[in-house]
Amino acid sequence: MIYDHSAYLELLEDEVEFHESYFDGKCSGKHGRGASDNVPVIDLLKRNGKVFSVIILDAKTSTLMLIIRQQVKPDSIVYTDTWRDYNALDISEFKYYRINHSKLLAN
Repeated sequence: MIYDHSAYLELLEDEVEFHESYFDGKCSGKHGRGASDNVPVIDLLKRNGKVFSVIILDAKTSTLMLIIRQQVKPDSIVYTDTWRDYNALDISEFKYYRINHSKLLAN
C-alpha cells in the first residue's frame, strides 16, 4: 500500500462518505473496477467538511477497512455504495448505510 498513516491528521467524524475511484490517464478502453491499468484511489468525505484521498493497491476489504479505521472516528455514520468489499462495515464499529446509486443519490 502506498499510504502510510499520518498521526497529524485528525479523524473524520459524524457523517462520512467513502468511495473508490479509478484513474488511468487514457480516454479509451475499459474504465472503473476491473480495468487492468487503472490506479485505485479511496476518497473519504466528511459531509460539509474535509476530504481524505489516498492511492491504494487494491479495493479489497482488508485495504479499505485499514484506511477507514485509521481515518474515521468509531461510532460515526458512514455511507458507501453497494460494492461488496464494504460489507465488513455491517459488523464494524461504525453506523453503516449503503447507497444504491442506480436507484437513488445521497442527499
